Amino acid sequence: MNARRIRAFLVLAAPLLAAAFAFANDHARSATKPVVKPAVKDQPMPFSAGEVLNYRISWAAFTNAASVQLSVPERRSLFNWQTWHFRAIAHTLSPVSSLAPVDDQFDSYTDVASLESRQFESHLHELGKTSDQVQHLVPTGQQSKAPAPAVIVQPGTRDALGQLYTLRGVQWDRVPELRIPVYDGRDVYEMRARRDADAQPVTVPAGAFMASRISIGVFQHDKEISAIHIAVWLANDPARTPVVIQATLPFGTLRGELTK
Repeated sequence: MNARRIRAFLVLAAPLLAAAFAFANDHARSATKPVVKPAVKDQPMPFSAGEVLNYRISWAAFTNAASVQLSVPERRSLFNWQTWHFRAIAHTLSPVSSLAPVDDQFDSYTDVASLESRQFESHLHELGKTSDQVQHLVPTGQQSKAPAPAVIVQPGTRDALGQLYTLRGVQWDRVPELRIPVYDGRDVYEMRARRDADAQPVTVPAGAFMASRISIGVFQHDKEISAIHIAVWLANDPARTPVVIQATLPFGTLRGELTK
C-alpha cells in the first residue's frame, strides 16, 4: 500500500473523510438591490471546542496499520467568518510505516452557520517528501473574504474533514437520505448517506456502545464509484461520537476504531 493510497483512505474514508452530510443551503443573492439579511444562527452541533478523539486503523493483516487523532481545537474568526477549527493528524505505524511512512495533518475551517468549508489545509510528510497547501473555498454567488487565489465550489460544499462533523449534527431519525458535495483537496464528489441500522451493539477499544450505522456511497458526475463504500457507526450518545469507520476500497478494507 503506497502513501497515496493510505492518504486516500485517511482523507476520504477514515475519520478524516468518512462521510458527513447535511442539506446544501440556498445561497441565491439579489443582483438588483441590496437587502437587509436577518442574523444567521449557528447550526446546533453535539460537540464543543476541546474535544479529542483517537482511532486505530486496521488494514489487511495489520491490526495497527495507522493512528488518527481528530480534534476540535477552537472556534475562531477567519477573515470575518465565524468558523469551527477541526484538525486531523494521521501516522502510519510499524511495520506499515517501513513500507509507506505517512505523517500528515489536515485542518478544516467550517462555517458555524452554513457548515460550508471556508478553508482546507493539508500538511503532508510522505516518503521523505513534504508539501503544504492552503485552499480557500468560495461558493458560487459569494464573495471571497480570503486572499486570492480561491477554489470556486458549489454552495453547501464541505471539505474532506469538516464533513464528518456535519454528519454528527444530522437528526438521522428525521432524515431518510442526505446528499452533499465534498471537496477532497483535488476533486469534488457527491456523497449520499442514509441510516440503515439503528441501535446496534458495537465494541471497540474505547468501550461498548449502542450505535447507528450510516451507509455512504460516493458519486461523481451522478455515477456511483462502486469500488468505494463507507460505513460509519455513530454512538447513540449526546455527542453522536463516531466509534467505527469502515471503508471498502480497491486495495482492501480499512477499519477505524475509537480507542479513547
